[in-house]
Amino acid sequence: MPPGSSRWPELMRDQLSGILKPAGVLLPIFERDSVLSILLTQRSADLKHHAGQVSFPGGSMEECDRDVEAAALRETQEEVGIAPHQVSVMGYLQTMPTITGFAVTPVVGLVSGDAQLTLDKTEVDYAFEVPLTFLLDARNDIRTEWDAGDRKLPMVEFRWQHERIWGATAFMIISLRNILLKQ
Repeated sequence: MPPGSSRWPELMRDQLSGILKPAGVLLPIFERDSVLSILLTQRSADLKHHAGQVSFPGGSMEECDRDVEAAALRETQEEVGIAPHQVSVMGYLQTMPTITGFAVTPVVGLVSGDAQLTLDKTEVDYAFEVPLTFLLDARNDIRTEWDAGDRKLPMVEFRWQHERIWGATAFMIISLRNILLKQ
């Protein structure tokens, strides 16, 4: 269970105590003009899970995937057109459960500078990049609360231009920041 989950409502904890479906997301890091940035997507409003939210490309593991890294790379190619050979996997962040029934493993990868995006509009409305320096700076954290039914839970989100980055995606960014800054 994620840190702080003991404060979550019982219904949420119960949802996470069952069998979770393995999934992988790619935290794609680009270097453009000597600036590192992370690619995020705005998910289609028509999707079954996490519709209309900002997220990393990725999805659930399928029988054809040897592991969650393969799932993350396959889904990334399907969603945004970045081929697996264009990604140098640098490592993994801690797997995190989601209340939608997934155990998501974030895969951190450096994307080849020549990678071109081709969006699958059934899954992704659009993609955008956020400078890594912005996400690494804790002064850009927005402390807020999430209404979890019978209580409000503290959370951090980011606002980049007109985008709201929150929930599991923000948690993964903070996890990456903690590793990179050795916090």
